[in-house]
Amino acid sequence: MTPKLFSELGISAEVQKAIVKLGFEQAAPIQAEAIPPLLAGKDLVGQSMTGSGKTAAFAIPAIEKTDPAIRAIQVLILCPTRELAVQVSEEVHKLAFFKRGIHALPIYGGQSYERQYQGLRNGAQIIIGTPGRLMDHMRRGTIRLDQVKMVILDEADVMLDMGFRDDIEFILQAVPTTRQTVFFSATMPRIIRDLIAKYARDPQNVSIDQKALTVPTVDQVYYEVDRRFKIELLTRLIDIHDLKLGIIFCNTKAMVDDLVDHLNAQGYSADRLHGDMNQAMRDRVMGKFRKSGLEFLVATDVAARGIDVDDVEVVFNYDLPYDVQDYVHRIGRTGRAGRDGKAISFVAGREVFQIYNIERYTKVKIKRGKVPTPAEVEEARNNVFLEKIRATLKGGEFKKQDHFIERLLEEGFTSTDIASALLHQLQSGEASSAKQPPREEAPARSERPSFRDDRSDRGDRGGRYDRPDGPPQRDNFRPDFRDERPPARLRPAFNGPAIPPRPAAAMKPKTSPAAAPVAVAGAPGTLPASAAKPAPTPAPVAAPFSKPRSVTPAAAPAPSSVTPAVRPTPSPAAPAPPPPTPSPENSPAASAPAPTAASGPLSSADRPPRPERPQRPFERKRAEEFRPGAPRKPASRSTPPEQTRLFMSVGEQMGVTPGDVVGAILGETGLPASTVGVVDIRDRHLFVDVASEHANSIITKLNRSNIKGNRLKVKIA
Repeated sequence: MTPKLFSELGISAEVQKAIVKLGFEQAAPIQAEAIPPLLAGKDLVGQSMTGSGKTAAFAIPAIEKTDPAIRAIQVLILCPTRELAVQVSEEVHKLAFFKRGIHALPIYGGQSYERQYQGLRNGAQIIIGTPGRLMDHMRRGTIRLDQVKMVILDEADVMLDMGFRDDIEFILQAVPTTRQTVFFSATMPRIIRDLIAKYARDPQNVSIDQKALTVPTVDQVYYEVDRRFKIELLTRLIDIHDLKLGIIFCNTKAMVDDLVDHLNAQGYSADRLHGDMNQAMRDRVMGKFRKSGLEFLVATDVAARGIDVDDVEVVFNYDLPYDVQDYVHRIGRTGRAGRDGKAISFVAGREVFQIYNIERYTKVKIKRGKVPTPAEVEEARNNVFLEKIRATLKGGEFKKQDHFIERLLEEGFTSTDIASALLHQLQSGEASSAKQPPREEAPARSERPSFRDDRSDRGDRGGRYDRPDGPPQRDNFRPDFRDERPPARLRPAFNGPAIPPRPAAAMKPKTSPAAAPVAVAGAPGTLPASAAKPAPTPAPVAAPFSKPRSVTPAAAPAPSSVTPAVRPTPSPAAPAPPPPTPSPENSPAASAPAPTAASGPLSSADRPPRPERPQRPFERKRAEEFRPGAPRKPASRSTPPEQTRLFMSVGEQMGVTPGDVVGAILGETGLPASTVGVVDIRDRHLFVDVASEHANSIITKLNRSNIKGNRLKVKIA
């Protein structure tokens, strides 16, 4: 095909002047084939690879067909995404720069209605919009399409894949039947052919002959790598190719967020672009990316569809796309306007068969790459460093530092040593601010230290706190009350000799009272019947409690037939017994001595009662809280049944106020103020009540956003 100049296509002088200002002179093949029939008023179906100049192919005829004197909508351009609508709008503004009286207006979701109303009132003739927001204006009656002359569907295959078929048909049925209908698409599936047959009138097909669906200036390569090491491979490739501007595609929004966090943590400048971001956030990210304020843009397919940045060096398919057509759209973001580009795909396991399908579809062989080693990455960094030195030497801007070198030479240093020292110092400075040093190779399994060998034998281990690591930390410490043993049983005071301890063999199991031994009259070593009952004693007084001391028991004397009576010490809480009643049994003769060790063990009735254990700290606190008349803690406020309580990881110490919380929720979600309830701010966190039906969306929107520079973590409390 013979190349054509724009001056040969019948374009007005104003538009040609704008084209020259943009730096173009020769028309691309799709432009040379599509502009003449469109200027002639024919319906057209254009198919060409991504990045081949389709936007100018329909934007120039749209401007030429617009009458500046009519202040009504004359051209309608439908785009699948907000970003693409903004890109097309900017292109139309540039091409219509010298066309006085022509106004183009982008209309898309996420932008203020008031701004769009103002543009419509000013008489915009060319509308570039997404189907959803355009239908909203049609239902509101703020857009009238009765004077539309041309309808253009850009990236028609993408709009249909996104489920906009019903919306597109609704819009096409609302415009006059005499309009000019134009379809542009990178692929031509059956659903588009059906739509063309229904709404286009004898369309002219323009398809650029091509051996492949992808741009030939894009170098395509794939690497087989395990999913766990994708990030490591990504950073190695970025360093070895010295990449400064690229797009990284992922299949899920969660993967986009995780990858951005990893890249930023390793020193790269990266930001995200996906469907959960509002329009203000998208515009901010795209503005930074166009101005090279970002090195890498991590995005999903739908969000990045309209990205049109000429200087993109590389496109990474961090996740392979599910559809081969998405692969064509992805790598079309690089190698634009005749520039060279790279398309690098990561393949894990059986995904290599998906690469074969892409090769068959695009008719291009995708090379298999070798994963670079850390040594190769270091060599590449050194080469980049040497290139900077060569550029500085060729520039000659270092002459004013010659006197420093002369001083060092006078001090006896050689020129080689001086140069080596300067390079060492410069490389050390760059290494200190490098993005990520090469990770050292992990030692072999046999070389790895074995911590089990350092452990002492179980028989040599000490107690719970005798280990070298000391007592447990506060986080996992639990009080061990086993050391708080109750005090030893108090021995009753007496003046006679000590009772000898019973040997272990003499210990007998406890028996029921019915099995107690019965004294037999006349038996040796037994008590008389009158002494079977213990003699009553005066009310005992509880001895003051003191911590028992270990006392070595005295040697037991020989057993005696008579021992002093033992007066037990009951518990302080026990009531005092009534005074004894005179009876024959209470006579002094009936007061028999206590049984000795030789006469048998003490019964349960003869044993002194155990003193009451002192209360532990938490028991005293509990008793104080629940005692009668104690002040009660105020009851916690209950969340209304129609609301859900959320936890946020910011608080009063960060300077956060209730107004900041409400503003963040309403600003990120666009919900009405009635959605937010009570805000309870604590020192380092806060709680907020929100409408239950919006709780999940609020959590999704606010997570990973910021309040006063503090990253938010939001969850249901």
